[in-house]
Amino acid sequence: MKKFFDTLSNIWKIEELRGRIMITLGLLLVYRFGAQVVLPGIDSTQLGALASNTDSGILGILNAFTGGALSNASVFALGIMPYISASIVVQLMGIAIPYLQKLQKEGESGRKTINQITRWLTIGICIVQAPAYLYSLGALGVPESAFVFGKGLNFIMPSVIILVAGTIFAMWLGEKITDKGIGNGISLLIMVGIIANMPQNFVQEFISRTANNNGGLMFMLIEVIIWFVVILLCVLLVMATRQIPVQYARRTASGGYEKNITGSRQYIPLKLNASGVMPIIFAQAIMFAPGLLGKTFNNTAVGQWMEVQFQDIFGLAYNLLFGFLIIVFTYFYTAITVPTNKMADDLKRSGGFIPGIRPGKETGDFLDKIMSLITLPGSVFLALLAVLPAVIVKLMDVQAGWALFYGGTSLLIMVGVAIDTVQQVNSYLLNRHYDGLMKSGKNRKVA
Repeated sequence: MKKFFDTLSNIWKIEELRGRIMITLGLLLVYRFGAQVVLPGIDSTQLGALASNTDSGILGILNAFTGGALSNASVFALGIMPYISASIVVQLMGIAIPYLQKLQKEGESGRKTINQITRWLTIGICIVQAPAYLYSLGALGVPESAFVFGKGLNFIMPSVIILVAGTIFAMWLGEKITDKGIGNGISLLIMVGIIANMPQNFVQEFISRTANNNGGLMFMLIEVIIWFVVILLCVLLVMATRQIPVQYARRTASGGYEKNITGSRQYIPLKLNASGVMPIIFAQAIMFAPGLLGKTFNNTAVGQWMEVQFQDIFGLAYNLLFGFLIIVFTYFYTAITVPTNKMADDLKRSGGFIPGIRPGKETGDFLDKIMSLITLPGSVFLALLAVLPAVIVKLMDVQAGWALFYGGTSLLIMVGVAIDTVQQVNSYLLNRHYDGLMKSGKNRKVA
């Protein structure tokens, strides 16, 4: 424990790192404050039904991503998700559109152009989502009396502008955190929104177990232990890699002098879960469709069945389809984000080769085969983690809000963002001759 506090002291000693952490915390505080600011023209005292109707199901997941802003009818009600959607669309379009493929190869200038396209697409998505959200407030339980100025254009138009501006401002906060702070800003905004709901859900579960004589403290302790085990499994999934040995027959290194290095061996780390949480996000976007189809054709037996089965995120039919889609999208997203042929070409140009494999096409085929083999267990493991909340609810009778933290997108995002942020802090410590967060907090001796 002393070493941990020594490490925190070392973090505070590095002026640049201290400044970045303070900027990050300040901007996150601004985001959380904005999530509590209700849209002008809505009586915040009459939003109780909205909060209860967005507390579970698919809307509960969206509400968690916005940190409760969706249920607060906040200026940040749309959250950062339109920007995430725009980023996914642009990334997928980059496969088919030559112009975007050209931009991806132009380095920094191309990246800036792609970012600008993503921002404009974000505005377009917000313009569609904002009116839909405002008109759905009535269906979600907000009474007509809550709209102080009515629901006419004098309320809709300013509110749409405010919601679009709120998302753009949240996007700006995320980019500023990435540039001036520590960690990935967009991911941190999502993680903070998810964590904001954790204390309330934990307290509700604790009260349910103790006050209602539903297992007591012992059962609550078992839940916490299982939760820590699941977190450990998530860390293993995020960090797991398959290392492919690479041999360099002859390389030149310089550092005030030049020398030839023969027989140098390195490794290509292929991640078990190269696609991250994107397959879950894709799958959840698709999972809206069956429920909407069920509502559209609810006058038929099939439509009624779909409406019932696919509105329950803890139901069997929902989770079977959800898990299957995650496996499919894991293969799809890995195929478009891990360019094995390009890796093989780069390796060949740098004079490297995989022992026993010819450079060029055979190397690309070998890497593609290895990725396919390790993606199968990775995708199945990811699907099991995604459907684990439903298993926990059915087997242990856990409250729905607390169960969402046992897996799925919420836990994977928290674990992934936490690891990424710790690694960035770790690099600052190592560059200033301190041991990183993964080790002790003492000063490192420099020869």
